[in-house]
Amino acid sequence: MSIQIYKYNKRFQLESGLSLPQLEIAYHTFGTLNADKSNVIWVSHALTANSDVFDWWPGLFGENDFFNPKDYFIVCANNLGSCYGTTGPLSINPDTNTSWFSYFPLITIRDMAKTLQVLKEYLGIEKIHTLIGGSQGGQIAQEWVLQNPHLTDNLILIATNSNHSPWGIAFNESQRLAIKADRTYFGNTVAGGEKGLQAARSIALLSYRNYNTYNSTQKNIGNNNINNHAASSYQRYQGEKLVKRFNAYSYVRLSEAMDSHNVARERAYSVETVLNGIEVSTLVIGVTSDILFPTSEQQALAKDIPNAIYSEIDSLYGHDGFLIETAQLTKHIQNYYETQKVKSKK
Repeated sequence: MSIQIYKYNKRFQLESGLSLPQLEIAYHTFGTLNADKSNVIWVSHALTANSDVFDWWPGLFGENDFFNPKDYFIVCANNLGSCYGTTGPLSINPDTNTSWFSYFPLITIRDMAKTLQVLKEYLGIEKIHTLIGGSQGGQIAQEWVLQNPHLTDNLILIATNSNHSPWGIAFNESQRLAIKADRTYFGNTVAGGEKGLQAARSIALLSYRNYNTYNSTQKNIGNNNINNHAASSYQRYQGEKLVKRFNAYSYVRLSEAMDSHNVARERAYSVETVLNGIEVSTLVIGVTSDILFPTSEQQALAKDIPNAIYSEIDSLYGHDGFLIETAQLTKHIQNYYETQKVKSKK
């Protein structure tokens, strides 16, 4: 299925008090909605991903995978602020007829969730069978359920948290400092901040992986290196790779949105009180080696959401394990469906 665009030709109110003159939402759908509209799987994606979930989550989503278009109607929308089709910094501001770039307004996780509701209503989807999200996608999924308590029958939260940690915010701010240290960022052009984005990606990778990952995969061969280390080459390569497919202005706004995440903001005195109000049957999955979203954060989610089950993925790959260890993910989701007696096929 090719990418589709929904144009919402009204002002879109943001949590900050500002608004967007209009909103476009890029999305993919796979499969067919069944007769009673009970087979919807909605994917909420992570920071630099896109709406083509079959492209970035193979092994869990695909023709021969657990979530497949033969059995399910799968929906994934590109996040607000991204550079993959949904309104973001590269979009044209109709009030000025130029791209927003660094002037794109601050957005939050709640704003992102609100765009998903707009698309759901346009698609005529009444109920979601399973809402699934990892990392920032898990933050968005929580917010969407809090905004719409009867949204989904099942909620799957992976490698995510209820409020972004000082540790996570510090990593994100370090990346934004790197981007803005590239003076081209303030030139407000499509290529603005590219060198800074490359450095930011290098910083991010240190949080996505860990000591053991690098020790296992990026060791020098032999003992005679003075420079040109395998780990150095890997960092440069990953930075260049992101620059080819992403944009510095989107990266800044999306990372700021992640930092805004706190389910208790203007809702209740404590995070626990808010999570206690989520009545949806929930599966929470942590990754044992994740240093960015440590398993203590997922364990807290599972403890405070009344109908939650907790599982763990054992992985060498840290936070990125939620994208890589799809066989383990499949097993945990299958077990959850069986335990909760969830109807897993159409």
